[in-house]
Amino acid sequence: MIGFTKLQSNGNDFVLIDEYHETVVPDEEKGKFAARYCDRRFGIGADGILFLKNHDTADMEMRIFQPDRSEAEMCGNGISCLAKYAVDTGYTTIGTTTIKTQAGILTIKTQTEDEKLWTEVNMGKPLYRREQIPAKGNGRFLNQKLHGCNVSAVNTGVPHAIIFTENLEEAPLSELSPMIRHDPIFPRGANVNFVNVHTPHEISIRTYERGVENETLSCGTGAVASAALAQTIKKTSNEITVHTRGGDVHVTLKDDGNAYMKTYPKSVFKGEILF
Repeated sequence: MIGFTKLQSNGNDFVLIDEYHETVVPDEEKGKFAARYCDRRFGIGADGILFLKNHDTADMEMRIFQPDRSEAEMCGNGISCLAKYAVDTGYTTIGTTTIKTQAGILTIKTQTEDEKLWTEVNMGKPLYRREQIPAKGNGRFLNQKLHGCNVSAVNTGVPHAIIFTENLEEAPLSELSPMIRHDPIFPRGANVNFVNVHTPHEISIRTYERGVENETLSCGTGAVASAALAQTIKKTSNEITVHTRGGDVHVTLKDDGNAYMKTYPKSVFKGEILF
């Protein structure tokens, strides 16, 4: 039997496996485990599996595996959920925590407000150059024609393609996203975001996630990528509320170039599974 905790942030949901004291699922089995238990009919159902581990230099480590068995470099909502779990179980306390990811060590601030815990993740500096995304070619990836759309791209821990649109509900997300996600211009693939700018402080997005291979209710790295790009091309300010289908993500872009993401992760239930 393997114990698990189900968590979600704005409907982006995860199964967390606690490996802080010992490995529960062997590394070579983690992809298979994710494929099995992310399934919403034959498993538990989730957008990803979080593995919480101890770490030598950070307070803890997060690894995330997706329904297609791949390991993601980072996940904004995932790291927020993992930080909440760490506070709830006493691995860390309210305040500042460092978490190692495949994209580096990130700093997360936790605090309570009206008895609800919120997290603010320092997502680091968004990366715009093609070799950083990664994407083929030179320079920044801005307004490139791809599958009939003007596409830009940025890396906020994982690669994101971004398309601005005036009508988010009628955006051809299910038709275009798989083609852009798998386009050879992105050697590691890319998440795909359709973005509607309402005001200098407010945008709405829909995200098709690489590894999930479908639209998710919310994507933290996608919210930060969309807000950062919108600010870079002078469409918005540095304080932005990002409306996702599952709820709001609050993004702050500091003068030093770092992006911060604030959300309210929640625990849903605990259980045990056979594997």
